[in-house]
Amino acid sequence: MSLTLDRQQQAARNWFESLRDRICAEFEAIEREAGSDALFDYAAWDREAPGLAPGEGGGGVRGVMKGKVFEKVGVNVSTVGGAFAPEFAKTIHGAEEDPSFFATGISLVAHMANPHVPAVHMNTRFLVTAKRWFGGGADLNPPLPRQEDTDHFHGELKSACDIHDAGHYPRFKAWADDYFFIPHRGVHRGVGGIFYDHLECADDAAFDANFAFTRDVGDAFLAAFPPIVRRRMGEEWTDADYRTMLEWRGRYAEFNLVHDRGTLFGLKTGGNIDAILMSLPPMASWS
Repeated sequence: MSLTLDRQQQAARNWFESLRDRICAEFEAIEREAGSDALFDYAAWDREAPGLAPGEGGGGVRGVMKGKVFEKVGVNVSTVGGAFAPEFAKTIHGAEEDPSFFATGISLVAHMANPHVPAVHMNTRFLVTAKRWFGGGADLNPPLPRQEDTDHFHGELKSACDIHDAGHYPRFKAWADDYFFIPHRGVHRGVGGIFYDHLECADDAAFDANFAFTRDVGDAFLAAFPPIVRRRMGEEWTDADYRTMLEWRGRYAEFNLVHDRGTLFGLKTGGNIDAILMSLPPMASWS
């Protein structure tokens, strides 16, 4: 990677990569507990864009595991830079007049083998245009919702938010409820979580505060999701449960292909296609 990173950019990149390592180790540990020897398979990629030599625009690492508990889970990290296409630049915060950008982040989607174990999404990111900001969040997507799991997931995220600002959780929960909604179906994608964007870093103090919050969101995900997996992964399920899961996966795919901004961002900036579309489930149905 030939990108030159400043202090803030390097610190954010280092954190996202370290969070990836911790999450993947935890998910592999769950597979061991289930009697599986599944491991993540990692593939590095370079950002492709007109006029860029390999590595000149940064790149990332796609990590995918297919196991006994995790039917398909992808954990990706990327650090990229360059210039947005003119029309796309108009849609990005701070890029309206200068299309130059830098972005680093982590993105995770897990589709589970047992319908009683919720699917999950998490991503956090740091972007630089004429402005600098953090964004991200996490949301739980159970085919068969259980209030205990929903309460646990939201409780961990709320605790992380409350450390920083008592207003964060209600605001970011509402943002997630609004964002993770499938308009053409009239349903939410799952049971929500938090979503935030444009936490601006006008100076070092603001960067440090927003970076600390983003780190706590990552730690909260590790406290929230693995316990749910361990609680549900051994439960028996029926053919009807499995059909319900496939139908909900279809809705998940619809959202990610039609409405998800992260998918569009990756496709518009020369990201790795396999890494971008790792969010799609291995099997789904529309009935």
